[in-house]
Amino acid sequence: MTLARLAALHGVATAYAPSAGVTVPVPDTTVTEVLAALDVDAGTPEAIEASLAAAEAAGARRLLPPTLVLWQGAPPELPRPLAALPPGTELRITTEHGDEVSGTPRWERLPLGVHRLEAAARDGRTARSALVVAPARVPQPAGRGYGVLVQLYSLLSARSWGMGDLGDLRELAGWAGRALGAGFVQVNPLHAAVPGTPTDPSPYRPSSRRFPDPVHLRIEDVPESGYLRGEDRAALDALTGRAGELREGVLRKGDLIDRDAVWVLKRQALELLRQVPLGPGRAAAFRAFRAEQGQALTDHATWCALAERYGSDQGQWPAGLRDPRSARTARARDELADRVDFHRWLAWLTDEQLAAAAHGARDAGMDIGIVHDLAVGVHPGGADAWAQADAFAAGMSVGAPPDAFNARGQDWGLPPWRPDALAASGYAPYRDLLRGLLRHAGALRIDHVMGLFRLWWVPEGREPTEGTYVRYDADAMLAVLVLEAHRAGAVVIGEDLGTVEPGVREALQRRGVLGTSVLWFERDWTGTGRPLPPETWREDCVATATTHDLPSTAARLTGEHVGLRHRLGLLTRPLEEERDEDAQEVAEWLAYLRELDLLPAGPRDEEAEIRAVYRFLRRTPARMTGVWLPDAVGDRRPQNLPGTWDQYPNWRLPLSDARGRPVTLEELAVSPRLHALMDELRRGTAPPTGPPDARLL
Repeated sequence: MTLARLAALHGVATAYAPSAGVTVPVPDTTVTEVLAALDVDAGTPEAIEASLAAAEAAGARRLLPPTLVLWQGAPPELPRPLAALPPGTELRITTEHGDEVSGTPRWERLPLGVHRLEAAARDGRTARSALVVAPARVPQPAGRGYGVLVQLYSLLSARSWGMGDLGDLRELAGWAGRALGAGFVQVNPLHAAVPGTPTDPSPYRPSSRRFPDPVHLRIEDVPESGYLRGEDRAALDALTGRAGELREGVLRKGDLIDRDAVWVLKRQALELLRQVPLGPGRAAAFRAFRAEQGQALTDHATWCALAERYGSDQGQWPAGLRDPRSARTARARDELADRVDFHRWLAWLTDEQLAAAAHGARDAGMDIGIVHDLAVGVHPGGADAWAQADAFAAGMSVGAPPDAFNARGQDWGLPPWRPDALAASGYAPYRDLLRGLLRHAGALRIDHVMGLFRLWWVPEGREPTEGTYVRYDADAMLAVLVLEAHRAGAVVIGEDLGTVEPGVREALQRRGVLGTSVLWFERDWTGTGRPLPPETWREDCVATATTHDLPSTAARLTGEHVGLRHRLGLLTRPLEEERDEDAQEVAEWLAYLRELDLLPAGPRDEEAEIRAVYRFLRRTPARMTGVWLPDAVGDRRPQNLPGTWDQYPNWRLPLSDARGRPVTLEELAVSPRLHALMDELRRGTAPPTGPPDARLL
């Protein structure tokens, strides 16, 4: 019981409930190791007693927690610790702009932002806290809109260098907005990857979530490319030719997308462009970007320069370089000043092209624009983990407990943020991350949004089944998210699929965060088990037919996803049993679509069935409907097949048609199949419970 009390004080669970009425205890060894990662000694009974006494005494002495949240409203929601301050406590607030408020604050008049709150009680106790003043909700979509979902690397055009790039994103947004009436384009995380050969192709295990990867640059769109002359121009032309061979290998020969090969060519091109002097205006813009991004950019660029010289495995770096604030690192930064500035320059170029894609989307009439994706964590050896080591829990990895779909649980290999370190910093790393991602975003999708509330920590060397939940201050995490989204004018979408603890969806909805609803999962699970009628779907969501981790709609309708999993040895039951169950589920959905007059009677027609699926989605009251772009051309293959590594080419497949033939952006633009599908969304289907959306009709 003493260990449980100590764990509870630090947000560490000693048991969890995988399903209603079932409680699973967490091994004491796991609790002890997780507490140790939070600098709490629980290694012996005596240590537990001492740590508990110290924690309880600190709590009794504490005047205020390190971070407080004030939600704007009428009246504002006053944090409980403020309401409980002893009589006579003096308060002083310094706003983030430097203005001072003393005496009895008019809480409702405080500006939005993250301010410094100082308190002094009559008994001599003092406190300094970060005060997050946030609006009640994030911005909302203007109406019921639709858009496309795509993994950017998979979308090649006639100008791509072997994978989709930011020029392709700008073109896609301009076309989808003007020709299809789409209100948004949602892409995979564009975070910087850990360099190496081979590079981990997953966009969900990046080196840095704070800065994008320059592999996404369109080389020809860098202004300096127009000023190369002589041998340098010939060298760039030769690289362009080799890039064309990469592109043709993917589009015509069946090659996989090779991110490493693409980067080798782009890096050589960028080294050439770096030699072109910046004009006065661009030089000033680069200086302004460096000043604005500050230490975060310097740290990222320093890590990249060190990884160039010593490799991306920090364990092989010379002593002293694993600390970003050491004297040895400072000397190395000076020695590598030119390379550090090169990586700052790459970040600036990428930021420019992200801005161009965002502007292109808005110019095309998109009311939301580009929807960026935030991965749940970072690589343990990457730039963010190096630069912010104090904010991450050493020896821990994020994952998921065992559930009905994975009896072994999951270990994602991502170090978690320490909740205590976040709170002590006023959530500075989290704020900086969101601000960076929202610079050029019309909306932000948050992968595994439940992580704002709690994460499953797995101690190093243990199985995922031996992990436990660690709780975060969800009120503070949400307040920072709402504040930064408000400042950016951006919608927020939470990926809330899978196991979600009670109250989480309600808390997200209260703050205006949209959920994610996937057709195949929307059933009356507590009643008949039948598909949910469209009018009963939640309004505050993005409605989709599938995701990057799930079969495409064509694969689902044809049962090809079952055959794929069988060939890879991933089935847990006999093939025929899996096929029969899958066929019954599909048949039930098709019958329901016919019942709703969304699918004509007659022989099976895959294209008609896919159109009926999206008609159904548009009949729900969902604020946003997302069309998985591979569905528009009948692609059978998932972009990622969970549970596989080298058995399947995850994150390396180009967008393809039903025969597996890659489809370019130019071909998409004239695809009759795509236009027939998108016409269904353009015409719109009004939700039965409300009036039609005039903007879409």
